[in-house]
Amino acid sequence: MTEQPTSYERPQPGVDPAEARGALLRTPQPPPQPQAPPRPLGATALPAQARAGETPSGPGTSTSKEHSVNGPEHAQPTSAEPDPHRPRPAEGIPPQPGAEQERVAGAGAQERRTGRGVPPGRPMPMRRDGDRLRFVGAATRRIARGIDLDEIVMGLCRATVPTFSDAILVYLRDPLPVGDERPVGPVVLRLRRTDRIPEERDTDGFPPLPVPEPEPADIGLSALTAELCEVRPGGALNEVLRGVRPVFADSPAARSALPELLGEGAESLVPGGQHAILAPLRGRRRVIGAALFLRRPERLAFETDDLLVAAQLATHTALGIDKAVLYGREAYIADELQRTMLPEHLPSATGVRLASRYLPAAETARVGGDWYDAIPLPGSRVALVVGDVMGHSMTSAAIMGQLRTTAQTLAGLDLPPQEVLHHLDEQAQRLGSDRMATCLYAVYDPVAHRITIANAGHPPPVLLHLGGRAEVLRVPPGAPIGVGGVDFEAVELDAPAGATLLLYTDGLVESRLRDVWTGIEQLREKLAATAQLTGPDHPPPLEALCDEVLDMLGPGDRDDDIALLAARFDGIAPSDVAYWFLEPEDAAPGRARRLARRALARWGLEELSDSVELLVSEVVTNAVRYASRPVTLRLLRTDVLRCEVGDDVPQLPRLRQARATDEGGRGLYLVNRLARRWGATRLSTGKVVWFELNR
Repeated sequence: MTEQPTSYERPQPGVDPAEARGALLRTPQPPPQPQAPPRPLGATALPAQARAGETPSGPGTSTSKEHSVNGPEHAQPTSAEPDPHRPRPAEGIPPQPGAEQERVAGAGAQERRTGRGVPPGRPMPMRRDGDRLRFVGAATRRIARGIDLDEIVMGLCRATVPTFSDAILVYLRDPLPVGDERPVGPVVLRLRRTDRIPEERDTDGFPPLPVPEPEPADIGLSALTAELCEVRPGGALNEVLRGVRPVFADSPAARSALPELLGEGAESLVPGGQHAILAPLRGRRRVIGAALFLRRPERLAFETDDLLVAAQLATHTALGIDKAVLYGREAYIADELQRTMLPEHLPSATGVRLASRYLPAAETARVGGDWYDAIPLPGSRVALVVGDVMGHSMTSAAIMGQLRTTAQTLAGLDLPPQEVLHHLDEQAQRLGSDRMATCLYAVYDPVAHRITIANAGHPPPVLLHLGGRAEVLRVPPGAPIGVGGVDFEAVELDAPAGATLLLYTDGLVESRLRDVWTGIEQLREKLAATAQLTGPDHPPPLEALCDEVLDMLGPGDRDDDIALLAARFDGIAPSDVAYWFLEPEDAAPGRARRLARRALARWGLEELSDSVELLVSEVVTNAVRYASRPVTLRLLRTDVLRCEVGDDVPQLPRLRQARATDEGGRGLYLVNRLARRWGATRLSTGKVVWFELNR
């Protein structure tokens, strides 16, 4: 349908036809007519409704031949400036009949519908079906533009006030049902939003509005109505809502339902006659609310055809609200899925500091296949992982979650990096033939100041040295995970203290505007430039470094998800490490106690000697009882004192309650009571039992 101009006046001389919204077309005004005596309407004391053959006058009406784009039935300000309170629809919504457009003396029904016989220069009454169709089309387009709940409800309010009604109240179910959910408990309606004509054009009929705040429409009417309304089964309001069709407020059903909806005394807001329409809002499966359209008494009453307009507005609004609720639930699920797939917080590993960032490909699709992880390993080591599953959809996020869980399980077995990638490749093939991903797995040893890296088709990491030099590490590229039938190679590199390793996904360095190697070079230059700001002896703060790296992204550089993991290598000094081999013999526990006492004396930690000797004796005794090869004992002095005992027996010890007649079985109980924390980790060559004590 082709839209036609909505103004039915002849052009006035001296008036610019392109004048902004809110400007009025003016002609010489005749002298004011005497006011008609008011007709009492109970507690409302509203102005009188004009009778046939009379021209109403008084506040809110005008006898001048004025016509605005919002409708001639509202008295517009004489200034051509736009309304400062809120914007008006821009779709050219046709005006509806107003007080100054009442029945022209001597004009019949045919004249009202066709416009014939209307005096020249006077606005034509908008009674034609085409006017309503154009209004409904423009209003529903405005409602459909909203994507969330507030936008859709506001679209309904702004499209109908003042063109269709002078005020509107929108009630929605609380809580709103989602999809096929069957709500339990009573149906409760909550006043979601109200809207009305601004104060300077609403001198009669409704309570005055205060100075507008961020949401001026919710001030005034909402203070006079009940915020919550429980729909009683079998009540009048329930019957109106079940009927689905809009009804006039003066109908018997609506007269009984309005006090239940608005609250005690609030029905005085509703003018007499057919000046209010109560329209249920029905979604795809159930009624989700109601809308109340109000006109002032001096306005023409609603007609029967206006019920069809209200039904169209209510239907489009309800369907839009259903869409917004479903979208909100989907966005919530996506956010929760992504949040649970990524680590909630990074671990506090010994000898390394960590920082991370994750950016989705778009705000409307907050899930993707990129992930990062930091996994503590035995011997104070830490595994650094970053990966990227093809795509950024819910399916990619689900596959990413499975691969991340598999990587954590393999890391717990303390497998070499190349073996971890090999098992990830097998897992991806089990998930499907088209499940492809890239991954980089690195293990940092703070005692040896070395890092072992294996790559599966992922962009190489960048190492920022303490002096400010940034280099791209030479790591074999490897094939992506999921290809199958390929080997992965690991390399061992130096990890000097003070250096920073940056692991990232290709969304950071690759886009439509640049290839991956150009992006990697820009990343290297960005890291070097950032390091120069803090000087050669001080590395840049880790969190600030991550923010600086993300600042290199331009407007067209966000084509994919971005996962970023930064690791600052502090290491553990050789003077803070004590390491011994103990033969699996009966004298090993006594020798372990003596070695531990000497190390603590050298570190100035004699106050811990009793606890450390007792716990070391118990753990070493359990190890030499079953070991066939030398047992390792290592003490690490960091912010805590850590003791590690390794043997070649893969079975992990379990804490159990010893019986009164048992001679053993109390060693781990003592460790559990005295140590800050403890644990046991299975290795490829056996296991390690460790405990920590506060210094």
